[in-house]
Amino acid sequence: LLALLLDPETTNEDLFQNHIKGPDFPTAGFIMGVDGIKEAYTTGRGRVIMRGKAKIEEKENGKEVIIINEIPYQVNKSNLIEKIADLVRDKKLEGISDLRDESDKDGMRIVIECKRDAIAEIILNNLYKQTQLQDTFGIIMLAIVDGVPKVMSIKEVLDQFLLFRREIIIKRTQFNLKEAEARAH
Repeated sequence: LLALLLDPETTNEDLFQNHIKGPDFPTAGFIMGVDGIKEAYTTGRGRVIMRGKAKIEEKENGKEVIIINEIPYQVNKSNLIEKIADLVRDKKLEGISDLRDESDKDGMRIVIECKRDAIAEIILNNLYKQTQLQDTFGIIMLAIVDGVPKVMSIKEVLDQFLLFRREIIIKRTQFNLKEAEARAH
């Protein structure tokens, strides 16, 4: 917003390069690639591929463990765990010996124990492919402008917000002036 106030000729590309890197989802995770973000910021519509944050650790007994600390935005943790359990039960996902939810007040932690002969990287890739551990988030920057719904670029959205703020400040100042004049009268 400050960049637009200082230079109204700022482009979408400049905003993307120097000021707004991308959406910041509350459940964290990774955004895979920037093409969807660029498309959303320039056209008003785009698709962002999100992936949960997982790491592979090796236990002392030689087994590998996949630990998921972050999941994509708007993915329900219990539904994700249930889906993984269903895939294991239906034998569509092989190599998992145990699945636990160790989440507490400190944060989320889903532990997936692999069988001794299983390769954790392959299991993790299958989890990304078959569950919501990797998901797509559709972006539509739709707003009502002058009573009409309109899909806008990031610059248009910010310009409209600045116009709104100016209008609010003017109305507030006029209200305060009227009150002060009435008091003075």
